Amino acid sequence: MVSLLWMLACATGPQPRPDGFPPPSGTDPGTGGTKGADPGAGDRALLQALLDGEADPAEVLDAVAWSGGWPILDGDRAYVLHLADVGPWSVAGDPTGWEPVAMIDGGGFFWASLELSGDPAGDRYKLVQGADWIADPWARAYTYDDFGEISYLAPPTDRSRLERWPGVQHGGLAPRTARIYVPPGQGPWPVLYAQDGQNLFDPEAIWGGWRLQEALEARPPVLVVGIDNTLDRLEEYTHVPDDVGLGGIMGGDGDVYADLVHRTLRPHVEATYGSSGLDGLLGSSLGGLISLHIAWRHPGDYDFVASMSGTLGWGRFTLDEETMEERWLSSSPPGITVYLDSGGGPGPDGLCRDPDGDGFPEDDPDSEDNYCETRQMADALAASGFVWQQDLWHWHEAGATHSELAWADRVGIPLDIFLGL
Repeated sequence: MVSLLWMLACATGPQPRPDGFPPPSGTDPGTGGTKGADPGAGDRALLQALLDGEADPAEVLDAVAWSGGWPILDGDRAYVLHLADVGPWSVAGDPTGWEPVAMIDGGGFFWASLELSGDPAGDRYKLVQGADWIADPWARAYTYDDFGEISYLAPPTDRSRLERWPGVQHGGLAPRTARIYVPPGQGPWPVLYAQDGQNLFDPEAIWGGWRLQEALEARPPVLVVGIDNTLDRLEEYTHVPDDVGLGGIMGGDGDVYADLVHRTLRPHVEATYGSSGLDGLLGSSLGGLISLHIAWRHPGDYDFVASMSGTLGWGRFTLDEETMEERWLSSSPPGITVYLDSGGGPGPDGLCRDPDGDGFPEDDPDSEDNYCETRQMADALAASGFVWQQDLWHWHEAGATHSELAWADRVGIPLDIFLGL
């Protein structure tokens, strides 16, 4: 079956991706389309092979997701596919007047062909089973409304949307989804690579998520690449091992994760959507720590990095490993603007203390939300040659908690600095 998928895709469009991605050449930046090829032709051939019993449903779902995307459009028809063993399933949306239309049981999957009455860009739909209406988990383009996630038959260009690229892989790390906020109009735009992607846009994420769309809609256009974390988040988001009392020494896979972002995901994003040449990194907590590490590991390749409540004491909580402050002081990336912030505070006496005398206040019992570690790194960078309000920014939101709710409330600050570069 793999050979069949390979031959069909090679004959008519992009090839199946090696280690998580298709080759970046041949795509049209800013549109997500493909130059000189019709990915839809290959996608339609894959679908036909599936309906003829000659292809595996999961492989077809994955291959199309990395080609023209779901649903497959063919003239005045849109083809929707859903992987499920138990039915019945229906599909309802703008083309059906939101009346459910029964999907055909293909044995392990359900599919439907919807008739289109005009340009489907911006038309929405959902999958239906009984009283449950759900978004299509494989739809390339989607958004959120008062009822949660909702899928687009084709992406609108007159307003923002989210696009998903599932199964991102690199260097043996667990696969994950990249969720991309695409502004209205045509690119290229500045690009911001943000960690913990599943918490950025979904209003049902923990603490209501970052509500990042709200902040982005009020600003000049920027493409945001939200990269989902996995169950291995603590391992992937740390540059050295440490022991934080969660079952022994752990962490230290930050190099591989940094290369996933820079060597695998970034080439795909630039080939598909383009970049204006202004590129940055954003994260909170451990996501802030790894964002600083990505910038350090790939010096000169990013213009901006923001660490919100970054876990900057990592490496010295129990062990004697290199902190991110030490790493940056030894060799700071050139030409980069740094934003560091935290909530919390230093305690009632206003001082940051170092009880174990190792030079870092990660053990200050009064410090909250990584305030002392963040303040110390900001001051150390300033002493090393970074200039306040030029290429170094620090913000303290006194008393703010270590939560998505707090980061959502102040994410506009680093966004404005980034877009002002």
